[in-house]
Amino acid sequence: MTRLIRPTRRAVLAGSTAFAASLALPSLSRAASRPVFTHGVQSGDVDTSSGMIWTRTDRPARIAMEVSTAESFKDARRLASMDAIPNGDLSVKRLIDALPSDQEIFYRFIATDLSDTNAVSEPLVGRFRTAPMSRRNIRFAWSGDTAGQGWGIDAEGMATYATMAKHQPDFFIHSGDTVYADGPMEDEVELRDGALWKNLMLPDEKRKVAETLDEFRAQWKYNLLDEHVRAMNASVPTFMQWDDHEVVNNWSDSKDLMGDDRYTEKSVHVLQARATRAFHEMTPLRITPEEPNRVYRKIGYGPMLDVFFLDLRSYRGPNTAPLSDTLTDAQRVLGAEQMAWLKRELAASTATWKVIASDQPIGLVVWDNFRDRAGSEGIADGQNGPAMGRELEVAELLRFIKTAEIDNTVWFTADVHYTAAHYYDPNKAQFQDFNPFWEFVSGPLHAGTFGPNGLDATFGPEVKFVKAPTKEQGQNLPPSMGLQFFGLVDIDAQTQQMRVRLMDRGDTELYAVTLDPVGIAL
Repeated sequence: MTRLIRPTRRAVLAGSTAFAASLALPSLSRAASRPVFTHGVQSGDVDTSSGMIWTRTDRPARIAMEVSTAESFKDARRLASMDAIPNGDLSVKRLIDALPSDQEIFYRFIATDLSDTNAVSEPLVGRFRTAPMSRRNIRFAWSGDTAGQGWGIDAEGMATYATMAKHQPDFFIHSGDTVYADGPMEDEVELRDGALWKNLMLPDEKRKVAETLDEFRAQWKYNLLDEHVRAMNASVPTFMQWDDHEVVNNWSDSKDLMGDDRYTEKSVHVLQARATRAFHEMTPLRITPEEPNRVYRKIGYGPMLDVFFLDLRSYRGPNTAPLSDTLTDAQRVLGAEQMAWLKRELAASTATWKVIASDQPIGLVVWDNFRDRAGSEGIADGQNGPAMGRELEVAELLRFIKTAEIDNTVWFTADVHYTAAHYYDPNKAQFQDFNPFWEFVSGPLHAGTFGPNGLDATFGPEVKFVKAPTKEQGQNLPPSMGLQFFGLVDIDAQTQQMRVRLMDRGDTELYAVTLDPVGIAL
């Protein structure tokens, strides 16, 4: 198995010098006015032969790029340059293709000021590993919910990212609520014990809800101020999803902001358009030519793993739609086109494991109006009966998976700000036409801790494990309480077993289970 390598400081500096020389650019400027990469690097959506890379500069600049399989950048491949301009908030991203499988890939950027070609940045380096064409051990992490409920970057920073990075996952799935555009922060928050939580480096855009395009962009730039986030981004690809807080809490077409005095822009559609642009500008998400703003997609990660990323936000009917036993567009959460895509891709998959990465859990009840227990923000309707409303779409999918004899589907999600393991058993369900499966919940990464939520009995979920605040602890616990969670998944090359572990910020293993693949000849 290829050994994971982290670039050393000496190698990065040596490689940077070679890079500058190989590009035949003017000598590196020592002036204070040289361009700067403001928010590190990111990579994402890596498969067997390609991956996305991203960076951002402090001014309009031409970004030269190189990619290599050697840490020294010997025999590096030079890529076409790209221009970072204000129209894209000075960010650039691109697909690197024609890469060898199962290989460490090193990439680096250098920026030249468009107005002064003698002003040249220091190079910036990142790395990722491509997926294998044959079986090898695979490890990935997942979680969600970053910088929510007023808990920002304190003196410790977003420490859960550092804990995850220590495990050197092949990739990380961010399951949504990647930013909190609707969650203003204050400089200090008084804790229940009288101590103070202090948010450091708090820009003006984080002191109010995001409404303009620049304010939505600023949500991403704020998270990237954290050193743990930037360090992990430089060595671990992130596969991004989104949920509601990238736009506004619990948004759907029926979202009414008229009574929310924080917003001068009352159209959720305008906010969504601006948030969508910022999301795609600031993340290493692949661009789908036929639908450039699409979030749902499949990433093939070798013969043992396909990951299907869902988008339960963009195509849903209104949260206020009355429950019905007939599946209409108003009752959908995936939408007809995404559902057809998912069925088609699941049926075509030859991977051992089919991971369904969902931005919301199936059976946990999430109310649109928590106080009145009204409207379904999630899938479950809280009625504990036959499938109704959005549950009809999930029932359709589960029935299809059974009928098409698609084995080894496992769901991974976040959203509810605690961690849990659920086993869905048709023998205990109201709707029974499906094969049993597991769902694992994690998060928050760096946000308030809540829960646990109630479970709806429609699909027969059984709680195998849960870790959430106790009644005495209350809700919206700060990250300093330690109840910040992520998950690790290991797939063994020899047995093809999947081992799932639920972890906390302190790197304590809270729960683990090993799943045996069905219908696989070793």
